[in-house]
Amino acid sequence: MRKEHHLGVDIGGTKVAFRVEADGQCVDESSFPWGPRRSAAGDLARLTSHVGALRTRLGVPLRAVGVAMPGTVGPDGRITAWPSRPEWNGLDLAGSLRALFPEAAVAWADDGDLGALAEARASGCEDLLYLGVGTGIGGGLVLRGELCPGLGRGSFEIGHVIVAMGGAPCVCGRRGCLQAIASGPATLRRAAGLRGAPVAFEDLRRALRGEEPWAVAALEETSRALAAAVSGVQELVHPERVLIGGGFAAGIPGLTGMVSGHLAGLARPGLPPLPVAPAALGGLSSLRGAVSLARLAAA
Repeated sequence: MRKEHHLGVDIGGTKVAFRVEADGQCVDESSFPWGPRRSAAGDLARLTSHVGALRTRLGVPLRAVGVAMPGTVGPDGRITAWPSRPEWNGLDLAGSLRALFPEAAVAWADDGDLGALAEARASGCEDLLYLGVGTGIGGGLVLRGELCPGLGRGSFEIGHVIVAMGGAPCVCGRRGCLQAIASGPATLRRAAGLRGAPVAFEDLRRALRGEEPWAVAALEETSRALAAAVSGVQELVHPERVLIGGGFAAGIPGLTGMVSGHLAGLARPGLPPLPVAPAALGGLSSLRGAVSLARLAAA
């Protein structure tokens, strides 16, 4: 009996990652960086080229494809908003993906939601809040083993919860969103302002190891904003734990401890703070969730 191959695609702000599984085992994993923004057509051409090379390596058809998407997709399958790559706004994502994978069942969902689904399954926790801190901030909520609010009902946009009235401007057009304060780029910009010189990711990591005040202060504000958002979710739906992942968070090991400390400071009598831990899948949560979505699409 021929094995069924399921492809997960994580379309991120700076790169696109692919993972193919057969019988639950990874048989191919690859990625490519987006590079400079050009056009949706140019991006799709790069995507098509990489998928062609992937098909050649596999030599077998794909049964189903799941796509983790950071942009907002409307009921008609068109992208209604993707602030990081506005060239994609209005793109018929559904039609583009079906043209790219004509032989396979195709499904797509928010990258934060899929990250939460993968993390919940990996950790065995059915009531879990997940935060993905990277180029933006994604996140998802799983309650009783199911995504909330659920596929087809919109995504869990914790990155656009306002945590600072009148705060930093967000790419969505508002001010004070969690993403505008606590994402990787936002943290680096704040660190640069405190240092008085540009700060790259590795600069921040080295400075944190040396406990340089400007680096610690920049990350303190990030962790404080994350804790405020988590505390609000806890008051409303009471998950059992929170896991923090994403590429930026995975590279800053002390971030989860700082968030935990701020959550303890926000706790009120009778409601102990949620336990906080690093995501089990690190920066791969959304990609693994995309593979899970592919399996669901094939069912």
